[in-house]
Amino acid sequence: MDVSDEDTRLRDRLVFGDEDAFGEVYEQYNALVHTIAVRVTRNDRAAEDVAQEVFLSFWERPFAFDPAKGSLRGWLAMIAHRRAVDLVRREEAHRRGTQSPRLSADALSGGDPVADQVTDADTTHRLRVALGSLPEPLHSAITLAYLQGRTYREVAAELGLPEGTAKSRLREALRRLTVTMGDHVAGPEDR
Repeated sequence: MDVSDEDTRLRDRLVFGDEDAFGEVYEQYNALVHTIAVRVTRNDRAAEDVAQEVFLSFWERPFAFDPAKGSLRGWLAMIAHRRAVDLVRREEAHRRGTQSPRLSADALSGGDPVADQVTDADTTHRLRVALGSLPEPLHSAITLAYLQGRTYREVAAELGLPEGTAKSRLREALRRLTVTMGDHVAGPEDR
């Protein structure tokens, strides 16, 4: 069996929720993902967070990997690099106290201020409705993280949850908001 057949088999098992397949993927590629994340972040704890995000994302969305386009090793390495770069950029922006480059460019684009206000008001209303529809555990987590500026670690501590559970709740809340809101609430990896 060649590598692409093995990758396809593992992906297919994951699609059906096979935890043993996930264990195989984790055991085989954790060192690679962690090494890439350490190289980019230059921080072991941040690299652990990146690795957790990469594997959690693959567990939740194994169909995102397409064996016809490349190997699982290459795909996981690419995702690890992207997530690590995103983390470094977010932390740098947070340290500088600036908005993301996309938001800054939008703000400086010189569009129609009245149209922008109407669009912002509509989006705000839709977001409030979408937030109100979330179950309490997800609503609490997302409110702390995005409206009160807490990190997922702070959310976990404040809600008395393991960090992985806090991350999962934040991801699920964002997923539900994205479904409800469409393109108005897309995370950085979804753009």
